[in-house]
Amino acid sequence: MKKILISGGGGRLAKQIIKHNVEYEVAAPTKKEMDITTRSSVETCISKYAPDIFLHAAAYTRPMKKHQDNPGLSVETNIIGTANVVLACIEQNIKLVYISTDYVYPGTRGDYKEEDPVSPYGTTSDGIAKYGWSKLGGECAVRLYDNSLILRVCTCNRPFPHAQAIGDVKKSYIFEDEAALIILRLLDERGIINVGGRAQTVYDFARNRVPNIKKIFAGDIGDVSMAPDTSMNTDKLTAILERLDIEREAHAKKY
Repeated sequence: MKKILISGGGGRLAKQIIKHNVEYEVAAPTKKEMDITTRSSVETCISKYAPDIFLHAAAYTRPMKKHQDNPGLSVETNIIGTANVVLACIEQNIKLVYISTDYVYPGTRGDYKEEDPVSPYGTTSDGIAKYGWSKLGGECAVRLYDNSLILRVCTCNRPFPHAQAIGDVKKSYIFEDEAALIILRLLDERGIINVGGRAQTVYDFARNRVPNIKKIFAGDIGDVSMAPDTSMNTDKLTAILERLDIEREAHAKKY
């Protein structure tokens, strides 16, 4: 059985991955045990758990305004921390899977493919833009390592966590439990893969689950500037999952 070492094991997405895993032996140390901002801490955990795959889910994330208030922590965690993970994985030749975000895309036209240019949205250099740049900084380190996979994931808590939703911002939301199931299937892939659902406004995504939810607009949000459309093209994801289904059926018939 292959072993996975997960950073950020206390986070929501990591917990869903752990919950739905049936195929791998998983270790998810606490931040106290594995502090990604210290390379030696990462190396110690790798030596202890001897993983085949390092799933890097640790990040400085929400609320987005904190990236404006504490940009140094964004750099320290999302850029330097990721570089520490990359260096440790290179040293031990361990497969690295990096959880990135749709916020690395410009967010102006949507339907972004993996090979499209990346440049986080920023009419102003606020928390969302800084978060996007910090995750893209992590991607820069990961892309220097061939034995890696970058997953640009667009997730939402289940149930939808707000009493209102934005009607003029498009995203490719899926719930975290759905993303976890997909991520577990992709661990042997390499390169970059968009992971999300169909393009729709946040309001349309939410009202399918919360019929009476209140509609608001991007201009109603005062602390950050929302990109109008970070929706992602998921054709590559669909093709990969179809291929994996065919391979699984063929394997089942064989045995």
